[in-house]
This record gives sequence, structure tokens and C-alpha cells, in this order.
Amino acid sequence: MSGFRFSLEKALDLRRLQLELEESKFQQQAAALLELDRIRDQIRASRASAEAQVRIGGSALGFDLAALGAFSLHVQAKEKELAQRRVEGEKKLEERRNAMLEARRRCRLLERLKERRKGEWDTAFNRELEAVAAESFLAQWNRGQS
Repeated sequence: MSGFRFSLEKALDLRRLQLELEESKFQQQAAALLELDRIRDQIRASRASAEAQVRIGGSALGFDLAALGAFSLHVQAKEKELAQRRVEGEKKLEERRNAMLEARRRCRLLERLKERRKGEWDTAFNRELEAVAAESFLAQWNRGQS
């Protein structure tokens, strides 16, 4: 009996490649969301630092307060933009997650089929091996009887 050969091995390899690609896309999107969070935190820290500098300065001049107000408005607008980008990024992440889970499901389906066929092949191989062993035993036994 020849060795086990899974006829859909190339399809399984393709499914594994697709799964790796979807996992990579998912990780990239998750990293993009983390980057948005990092930028948001950095902007908030800049605003807090600017406010602290004005307070610590003691004698805040009118143009300092005006600059701080303008900067605060800029930060608010930037935070709003980042929040919108984050919502869009979360939607994309969910899409990537669904695509990754579907790719994983398809890959696992072929892997289970391969396992089942390998099990069937093992059973058939063991039966054939037992039959050959039985024939060999009987042939030796018949030679001993003659």
C-alpha cells in the first residue's frame, strides 16, 4: 500500500496562506487603532502641559491665554477627528476579525477532512498489514506441516 496522500493538500495550503494573510491584516488594523490611541494620548498630554505652563507662569498675558484657547480648540478638533477615525477603524477591525474567523473556519474544515481521511487510511493500512501478516503466518505454518 502506498503512503498517505491527501488529494486536497494544495487547497489546504492555499487556505492556510489565506488564513495567514487575514491574520496579518487583522493585526495591522489592531496596530492602527493602537497608534490612534497613542496619538490621542500624546495630544491630550500636550494640552495638559500647555495649560500647566500657563498656570505655573503666574502672570498669564492676554496673548498667552488667547494662544492657549486656540490651542485647546485645535486639540478638541483633533480629538474629534481621531475619535471618528477610531470608530471607522473599529468597524474595519470587526470586518478583519470576521474575515479572519471565516478563513480559520475554512482552513479548519479542510484540516479535519484531512485528519478523517488519514484515519481512514490508517485503518485500511492496518487491515492490509494484518492480512499480510496472517498470510505470512499461514504460509510458514503450512511449510512446517509439510
